[in-house]
Amino acid sequence: MRHLKRLRSPGMWLDEYSWEERMAFVKRRKCDSHSSERENRSRRTERRYKTYEGHYLEPRSQNQRLDFHDAYIYDHDFDMVCDENSREDLCRNADLDWHHYSKSSGRSGRSARSRRSSRRQRDKRRRRSHSRPGSSSTRSHHRRSRKRSRSVEDDDEGHLIYHIGDMLRARYEIVCTLGEGAFGKVVECIDHSNDGARVALKIIKNIDRYREAAVSEVEVLQQLKTLDCEKRYACVHMLDWFDYHGHICIAFELLGLSTYDFLKENNFQPFSVDHIRHMAYQIIRAVQFLHKNKLTHTDLKPENILFINSDYDMHYNREMKRDERKLKNPDIKIVDFGNATYDHEHHTSVVSTRHYRAPEVILDLGWDHACDVWSVGCILIEYYLGTTLFQTHDSKEHLAMMERVLGPIPRNLLEKTKKRRYVHRYKLDWDVHSSSGRYVRKHCKPLKHYMASRSEDHLQLFDLIEKMMEYDPAKRLSLEQALRHPFFSCYHKRSSSSSKRSSSSKKC
Repeated sequence: MRHLKRLRSPGMWLDEYSWEERMAFVKRRKCDSHSSERENRSRRTERRYKTYEGHYLEPRSQNQRLDFHDAYIYDHDFDMVCDENSREDLCRNADLDWHHYSKSSGRSGRSARSRRSSRRQRDKRRRRSHSRPGSSSTRSHHRRSRKRSRSVEDDDEGHLIYHIGDMLRARYEIVCTLGEGAFGKVVECIDHSNDGARVALKIIKNIDRYREAAVSEVEVLQQLKTLDCEKRYACVHMLDWFDYHGHICIAFELLGLSTYDFLKENNFQPFSVDHIRHMAYQIIRAVQFLHKNKLTHTDLKPENILFINSDYDMHYNREMKRDERKLKNPDIKIVDFGNATYDHEHHTSVVSTRHYRAPEVILDLGWDHACDVWSVGCILIEYYLGTTLFQTHDSKEHLAMMERVLGPIPRNLLEKTKKRRYVHRYKLDWDVHSSSGRYVRKHCKPLKHYMASRSEDHLQLFDLIEKMMEYDPAKRLSLEQALRHPFFSCYHKRSSSSSKRSSSSKKC
């Protein structure tokens, strides 16, 4: 008999062949295999699976296309023999395979063993459906819908497992991951309910303590938004929040890099004094706004201070022989109010990240708004140097570094401390000749020795930092006093000139 010729349209044969020729071909194909009907069925299923697994998604030669079409005709003829319910089940299983493939973008990540086991499970399901021709189609539909709707899952650390393009609340489409912390992750999203605006969505871990902190943060952000509806202060504004299967999600305006990330990407080159002045003024005003409303941030650090726009110009540094980034706009916003504490609330004994922790916190003397002032002082010197001033992870070593930079800790503080192991005869119990002592002596020096210039701007900046890093919180500079410091004299002139203009306009 002549070789059959086929068109590429599904299930369509050329009219030149008779019905007998077509049936003879089908019978010959069936007789080629000595396996049982069950083996034929699993073999056909395997061929279909390979197709949906993506092996044939590349361009194929003419012979490959004909072989593939043979398989299609063979399956089509077999479906005519099977009862209606069985055929529906086969088609639905094929749909399930394709759905899985499309969600995994061709890389399901499964091992060969898992693929074989899943194949065996599908064969068992088909055999059951063939043995029960009256099985309900609604049950099979339920199986398909359950497989299609991917359940919400968390990883071992409590993070929400998500993929690019996922939609939360049918509103926020995930674009990319912006950052990750102990609390959870921050992702960039498209807000489809706000003309496609880009927002930052903070997704909290599905763990009780982080969820409770997030609920507290939402309450703080709601109050700050009410108190600062005109956005006069550099505190980030919350746009929306919701609970997504145990994950508190908070939507914010989309900002630029954090000040720490900008330093890191710029090879830890310090900011200019002018930029430090601008950022410091905004930070101090924002934190003073918190203190006026009886709130302490307690976790101020460069990672929690974000640029509104972190665009930059590239300049070549001839001395260092490398390109460096120069920030275009130093406007900032303070973020992360998850640990913010009201004056009337319980004050935990330990607050702040290690490198920005005030001495009264380390010595367990209690803390108040002044611990934020110390943190701001540490941040400003880090902006000036490009690196952290106190690079340690041990409390006693941390206190030793403070003494190396700022002088001895006052006796009255050491007398009152509950941490007696840090103190010996009303002095810090520290051996300067130990390996740790040599490390501190090598990596730290008196504060004024860090000055790169003796110009007036540099002297004023270091005077401000020194007063903000006073040991005794009762003697430490308040933020209201800091705003009146000579380092910010240019802002005083602007405010006085603007007040004169407003008064003159009222007279007119």
